[in-house]
Amino acid sequence: MVGQAELMVSTVAVLSDIHGVLPALDAVLAEPDVAAADVVVLCGDLAAGPLPRQTLDRLTALGDRAVWVRGNADRELVTLASGGDTAIPDPIAPWAARQLRPDQVAVLATLPLSVTLDVSGLGEVLFCHATPRDDEEVALVDSPPARWAEVLAGTTAETVVCGHTHMPFVRLADRRRIVNPGSVGMPYGTTGAHWALLGPGVQLRRTAFDPELACQYLTKTSGYPEIGVWAEEFVRNPVSDLEALRVFSPRARGTNAT
Repeated sequence: MVGQAELMVSTVAVLSDIHGVLPALDAVLAEPDVAAADVVVLCGDLAAGPLPRQTLDRLTALGDRAVWVRGNADRELVTLASGGDTAIPDPIAPWAARQLRPDQVAVLATLPLSVTLDVSGLGEVLFCHATPRDDEEVALVDSPPARWAEVLAGTTAETVVCGHTHMPFVRLADRRRIVNPGSVGMPYGTTGAHWALLGPGVQLRRTAFDPELACQYLTKTSGYPEIGVWAEEFVRNPVSDLEALRVFSPRARGTNAT
């Protein structure tokens, strides 16, 4: 399901920011609670990484269980695959765009900015990549309530699930529950593949996998010229949450900041 509104479901597995790291994705898909979930929501930034084509094939194989949401990197891959330019800082993105088949580019081009589902025990849940109004703006776990009010203006959902910042959290903002499942493929602050299980409550989950074996697999199968450096930085030794917050914080101040 590429975008499905007002669907009543009992359990939802939320996977975000996979970034083409297939070993991490496979570890999460092997989790019993993911296999048993009614729906798997993919909260964007799915393929911009070392195994983009293979990752999208694995996600497509989920069939109608998968609900797809657009991330900024997905949008940028479409632009790059079409011969355009983007400001995406990761040099792997232009390479990843060249690996995609036309049918995969077409799928990414149709993804919605957000999807709303009715989840048992939680009510209306809105899923997006960054915020409901924009696929790349930043709001953080420590952003003040005024910032959350700004980015959620016009949103009526009781629970909002977002990704983008690669750091898992659950917080309240004026009685609204905000959930970030973290990143499957490029976590900040800790190793492992991070995801969330919704219904009837909210659970942040971490799936352990061997980063050394994952790096070896990526090195053998990716074809990206700088895969060794990329895997070292993003899989073997991810940046700390404090460093990520330092980088993201200036972008999270919003228009109401003083």
